[in-house]
Amino acid sequence: MFRYELIAAYGRPNMFFDVTRQLFRYIYARRAVCKFLSFSATSPSTSSQPQVMETNGTRCGELILSYGRVEKVLIGGVLTMLTLSTICGNLLVVISVCFVKKLRQPSNYLIVSLAVADLSVAVAVMPFVSITDLIGGQWIFGQFFCNVFIAMDVMCCTASIMTLCVISIDRYLGITKPLTYPVRQNGCCMAKMILSVWLLSASITLPPLFGWAQNVNDGRVCLISQDFGYTVYSTAVAFYIPMSVMLIMYYRIYRAAKLSAAKHTITGFPREGEQRESLDCVAAALKLQREVEEECSTRVSRLLKTGEHHQRRKRKNQSIFKREQKAATTLGIVVGAFTFCWLPFFLVSTARPFVCGVECSCVPLWLERTLLWLGYANCLINPFIYAFFNRDLRTTYSNLLRCRYRNINRKLSAAGMHEALKLVEKPDTDVRLSVTQHQCLPDRGPHT
Repeated sequence: MFRYELIAAYGRPNMFFDVTRQLFRYIYARRAVCKFLSFSATSPSTSSQPQVMETNGTRCGELILSYGRVEKVLIGGVLTMLTLSTICGNLLVVISVCFVKKLRQPSNYLIVSLAVADLSVAVAVMPFVSITDLIGGQWIFGQFFCNVFIAMDVMCCTASIMTLCVISIDRYLGITKPLTYPVRQNGCCMAKMILSVWLLSASITLPPLFGWAQNVNDGRVCLISQDFGYTVYSTAVAFYIPMSVMLIMYYRIYRAAKLSAAKHTITGFPREGEQRESLDCVAAALKLQREVEEECSTRVSRLLKTGEHHQRRKRKNQSIFKREQKAATTLGIVVGAFTFCWLPFFLVSTARPFVCGVECSCVPLWLERTLLWLGYANCLINPFIYAFFNRDLRTTYSNLLRCRYRNINRKLSAAGMHEALKLVEKPDTDVRLSVTQHQCLPDRGPHT
């Protein structure tokens, strides 16, 4: 009878059983989901592989990674080694220039500023990024320090990048204006340039602190402001404009070095054919008659003076040529390393707000952190690049690492003097040897 009442209420029996079946399926599915979520939240992770879990503080798909013990040891060791190496390398630059008299030149002030910027990144930024990465990307230092941290990160990294840009301009002017630019390159001028770099770098950090563009910080995530206008402004000033200037300067230095190399190859030793002809004439005259000894002696003396004059000119041209080649090589490696380290990070940073929105980041955390540390690696390699191409810095590094603090200035002066004497004495010796060889030629026929 109960069945007939149900049939009367709902019509055909199949419709009633279909509704009941769907209702129980929905309830069972909800209970299964709740049990699964409760188990996932309370059960500890036993796998050694990094797992991913979504939390309330990770919006727009940003994920927090949970590493096992092995992964934490490996990641912590690599990041600690990178941080300590950056500190030691840039500290060597600062100590070398500050305490070695020969290195205290205005041209090296920019290198010190670069080392200070990179050292600031290693001391004030890298440790907090390392801790954040070890716990899976979760920010644990509070909202106030998040703003301070982002300000320090942006200012120090921008100062490093812009100092590289100013160094490229300085090298270009030193090559193209070797007579006038060194006169203007004094300590006061360099101090103004360094101050301008740091003030401009600090100006990028001010908008988030004064309300134009707020940083993203919801308790678990610390992210620089994703405001469209601020993103374009900050990335352009901090990276794209300095990179463009560096590429232009490198191209001009490379073109000047290439033209100098072509000129050096074509000209060679000036008037070599004329000197050879004069030497042959002198040798023949010495063999023909003794009466012309005085005349030949005069011509030999004149030839020696001419040879010394041409050798001095040749040494000057070779010095300019080597300086241009060295500047082009050094700047090329610096620009290449800078572009390789920072370009991927800034491409992602520029595109992120347009793809993910202004409230958060949808970039995978592992990709974002990898590109960030690749940019930080540029702070590590800068001091080693300049030391590789600067003999005085390289020698000072070696003495400091071997704890040979005494007489570093004397050693550098002696090495520089020895190199200068070698350059001065070698061409003069070549000229005198050429004259002697022509004077001592054997007699090839009877006197006439």
